[in-house]
Amino acid sequence: MNRRKIIVASGNINKIKEIKKILDGLNLDIISKNEVGLKDIEVIEDKDTLEGNAIKKAKEISELVDGIVLADDTGLFVDKLNGEPGVYSARYAGEDANDLNNNKKLLKKLEGLNLEDRTAEFRTVIAIVLEDKTVKTLTGVCKGKIALERTGNNDFGYDPLFIPDGYKETFAEMPQKIKNDISHRANALKKLRLKLEEVLDNE
Repeated sequence: MNRRKIIVASGNINKIKEIKKILDGLNLDIISKNEVGLKDIEVIEDKDTLEGNAIKKAKEISELVDGIVLADDTGLFVDKLNGEPGVYSARYAGEDANDLNNNKKLLKKLEGLNLEDRTAEFRTVIAIVLEDKTVKTLTGVCKGKIALERTGNNDFGYDPLFIPDGYKETFAEMPQKIKNDISHRANALKKLRLKLEEVLDNE
């Protein structure tokens, strides 16, 4: 049986590693867009939903390659802020903002609220475009709360602020292995594995 190819619409090495780990054992070769000569192609994420951005990225890359294309988008949705920062999570404090700027803005907006009122959820939406251009999406969620202050050394995105339900430490404080088992991205990727097993079985 010929191996199928998945092109990930990202050049992020850590993201590729995580996808390879969860999809290990399937009859698939997983490669980044950089490896197929698309390093300089950046899709503008201008949709107002995670699904819209993930689908747009997957479709645009799909027009340039042969194989299954995978793209994702992630956002943090805070209940007391009507879902902010949501689809704008990466640029919450402005187009040129960094993770620290975004974290500070979120803490400022939640000033005065106790931990119990800081409920939130991380969401990752994965879109795949199959060889016949069929589009499928899968969503992974991790519920939790926003901490009163930034803690932890794994300083990525909102990880120093997000305490997942059932834990006392933030994503940035816990071992990477635990985070990778319970995160929104991991939950979406587990669903992706099931969907791809189904696709491969129907060959």
